[in-house]
Amino acid sequence: MRAHPPALLAGLVLGAALLGAGAPTHAERIKDLATVAGVRTNQLVGYGLVVGLDGTGDQTTQAPFTIQSIQNLLQRFGVTIPPNTNPQLKNVAAVTVTADLPPFVKPGQTIDITVGTIGNASSLRGGNLIMTPLRGADGQIYAMAQGNVVVSGFGVNGKDGSRISLNVPSSGRIPNGATVEREVPVKFAADPHLTLNLNTPDFTTASRVATAINTAVGAGSAEALDAVSIRVVAPLDPSQRIAYLATLEAVEVQPGEAPARVIVNSRTGTVVISSQVHVTAAAVAHGSLSVTIVERQEVSQPGPLSQGQTVVVPKSSLDVQQADARMFVFQAGVNLDEIVRAVNQVGAAPGDLVAILEALKEAGSLRAELIVI
Repeated sequence: MRAHPPALLAGLVLGAALLGAGAPTHAERIKDLATVAGVRTNQLVGYGLVVGLDGTGDQTTQAPFTIQSIQNLLQRFGVTIPPNTNPQLKNVAAVTVTADLPPFVKPGQTIDITVGTIGNASSLRGGNLIMTPLRGADGQIYAMAQGNVVVSGFGVNGKDGSRISLNVPSSGRIPNGATVEREVPVKFAADPHLTLNLNTPDFTTASRVATAINTAVGAGSAEALDAVSIRVVAPLDPSQRIAYLATLEAVEVQPGEAPARVIVNSRTGTVVISSQVHVTAAAVAHGSLSVTIVERQEVSQPGPLSQGQTVVVPKSSLDVQQADARMFVFQAGVNLDEIVRAVNQVGAAPGDLVAILEALKEAGSLRAELIVI
């Protein structure tokens, strides 16, 4: 069984509070449960240069592509660098520029972009992105990016190699930093049907969405195709279709209950247990073994007039401690509250709870899906 950090306590309390047993469900709008098929964002990417850095740019000996990019840029402005010249440009960094192009965005509108270093630049603070084309998956240019980079972190380096940093100063954002140049065509009015895709696949929710639409706009208007998609009959006229879709988005549906899951985030130590988690009858013994090894060096001095030599002698100390093992029984059908209460009674930490749940899953007693992310 894998070890988990002490920070699991905060995550466990949060999960129990948010997903406690018996939590009532409530109706939600279709707008919050599903999206319209074909109405989606598109990813854009580009390669550019950030200039104006305070000596925190790429070390050109280790990032030759930065020099090549600068030479190509200067040639476009009629500036020729003599051959065999290796300029040391510590104020320039090669970067990737990424953005999400929203649906229905029109040329002339602006979108936010994210900038990240490619080479070994330590910080982009104070830098300015030179005009960079952003391309889609088809290779076409859809936006042009340029502007001052906003960095939320900072880094300080010492001459002895020491470093202190907050957040990640090697990446940043430019709000409204790209201007859209091309519109992505959306096939929104070409099909006599609309397809709604649920954000979370669930057969119960799909069935209830179709039923709610049929109740709101007329029988036979919607049918659930699978656990994700609901096909809805829609008018072909664009203006009527917009109003029709606005009506559908406002329809309220009570979604199906989430499946029983135990989710463990191994990076942050967060544990979330849903209210439907149950176990069958099982006996669990809980205990821990702690082994501590301390290595240290001792100096052995020779006696007076012994003509001996001073030597360094390694010395090891081993300490083994075993906590009292306790056994407790889970009755068949116990829920989240009883699981947490039983573990707390034996003094187990939340990390031990995860180990217990993993053991119950291996034994086939945990009636829930265990997910480690």
